[in-house]
Amino acid sequence: MTLRKHWSLGAKLALLGVPFLLLALLSTALTLWVSWQLDGGAAAVNEAGRMRMQSYRMSLAIGTGQTEALATQVKEFESSLNVLRIGDADRPLFVPWDDTVRARFETVEKDWLNYQTRWINKQPVAVSNLRDETLAFAAHIDTFVSSIESHIAHWTAMLHILQMSMLAMAVMGAAVLLYTGYLFVLEPVSQLKQAIEKIQLGDFSARVERVTTDEFGTLADGFNGMAEHMQSMYRNLERKVAEKTAELEEKNERLESLYDVTALVAKSSSLDELAQGFAKRITRIARADGVAVRWSDQASQRYLLLAAQGLPKSMVEAELCIDRGDCHCGAGPSVENLRVIPIISRDTPHLPHCERAGFETVVNIPVRLHERLMGEVDLFYHAKVSLAPAERSLLEALGSHLASGMENLRLTSFEKEAAVSQERHLLARELHDSIAQSLAFLKIQVQLMRDALHSGNAAEIKQVLEEIDTGVRESYGDVRELLLHFRTRTNTEDIEPALATTLRKFEHQSGMKASLHMQGQGMPLSPDLQIQALHIVQEALSNVRKHARASQVWLDVQQQPCWRFEVRDDGVGFSTENDELDETHVGLRIMTERAQRIGAQLDVISTPGHGSSIILTLPLPAHPMPLTNSVATAVVAA
Repeated sequence: MTLRKHWSLGAKLALLGVPFLLLALLSTALTLWVSWQLDGGAAAVNEAGRMRMQSYRMSLAIGTGQTEALATQVKEFESSLNVLRIGDADRPLFVPWDDTVRARFETVEKDWLNYQTRWINKQPVAVSNLRDETLAFAAHIDTFVSSIESHIAHWTAMLHILQMSMLAMAVMGAAVLLYTGYLFVLEPVSQLKQAIEKIQLGDFSARVERVTTDEFGTLADGFNGMAEHMQSMYRNLERKVAEKTAELEEKNERLESLYDVTALVAKSSSLDELAQGFAKRITRIARADGVAVRWSDQASQRYLLLAAQGLPKSMVEAELCIDRGDCHCGAGPSVENLRVIPIISRDTPHLPHCERAGFETVVNIPVRLHERLMGEVDLFYHAKVSLAPAERSLLEALGSHLASGMENLRLTSFEKEAAVSQERHLLARELHDSIAQSLAFLKIQVQLMRDALHSGNAAEIKQVLEEIDTGVRESYGDVRELLLHFRTRTNTEDIEPALATTLRKFEHQSGMKASLHMQGQGMPLSPDLQIQALHIVQEALSNVRKHARASQVWLDVQQQPCWRFEVRDDGVGFSTENDELDETHVGLRIMTERAQRIGAQLDVISTPGHGSSIILTLPLPAHPMPLTNSVATAVVAA
């Protein structure tokens, strides 16, 4: 097998350019050599011309008899002959020797020897022949110069030929390079440009023909591969778009399902409402033929049917409560993940209601909150089904949402029960601390009345009757006060309306004048703090009504830097030296307990005969309290 040699673009350009480069170098070398010859020959012609001038000068000196500079002139002439004979190493001066030039140079040398012998070495008597011999000598020098000039003319013609050939080579090389550049570079680039323009216009069938094996051939292969890939992608674009659209629709449907179930969990107020709503929604989401939502007891031994959708009435009645392991449902806490169970694969089911209803597949979804099993959801299908991983994940997420909803309902019910219990405890304590004590006092007075009646003491009977009347009035006042305080509510964000209402009721009940003074602008109190503060203020007013015998009451509220409530009166006052609170200071004990519960400080300032002051100081908030729309229900007064 013969391997085809592939020439790169650089190799092709080098293969075309190297011959022209070599020819250019050779022509340049030849031109330099001819120029050198011309310079040397021209210098030789100049030197021979000097010899001719020197011969005339020497003849003039001999003819006039002025021979003082003749020796110098002779040396100069011999120096010129020597230079012409051997050349000059310092400058381009040399004679283009050939037979003719050499013979004529020898003639000049012989003439010079004769000239020296006849006219320079000895003193001439007559100079009549000097002129003719000098002219003959100069004519021989001219002949020598002419032979050199013929060589110079030859070299000049050769230089012209070299210059014309270099010009021709330059033109030819430029033409060849332009053609090869067009053939190897411009034409492939043009084809590639045309193909790119076609692809930009949407013609993905455009291809570039590979006509070379160099880099442009590789580029053409790469472009064709890219175009083919783009054409393939374009052909499959609609299919991929449809797939992505279906995938997005599926994800959107999953999000809608999760949102729907989350909204159901948030708004459901009872377990039955949650189970029924969940059964309807998961029937639609899972496209099931039947759904059963079951709740498990604490030991996961029994399963109660909370809601059913699409199941026969007989099956619902038969499976209202099943034991663990009776059938496909009720697998117990050992099963943690969703299961797809083919019903026909079970040989001897204990409860064959699924087969009788025509179901072939049941999907069991455990309802778990962390590690605790709270129940399960069973999906029934009339055909064999298999779930994709995304469907499994969705159904398990819905089961987790159901578990969270069931747990929230359970915690809410515990909170309501705790709130009712706390409210009853507070009511019992209020009744014990107020009405119960009055009734106990009345019970004692009734016994005293029996004793007085038995003894027949009219004065004692009258005194006991007055005590009984006072106790009844006191109990009646306590009952009215409790009823009024039960109806007092705090405002959404501001406690001032509730305080004003409390003072109006106090004025109506006691006949005393009450004043409210608010100072500063602080952050609003949370509803629970409002209720407790209002409780303490009401208890302080109740103590004023019962014990102070005052004519006026003032309520000063300071909102900055912290909330501060002060109830002042102009009554009889009392001594605060004894820290132990006896039965006459039940109200103070109640207020102290309430203040401790909210982390507040309660100060009691009183001087006998100069009135009393109850000061409640709330702690500084750790962060600004967000405004809320919730309001307190009822305020229990002491």
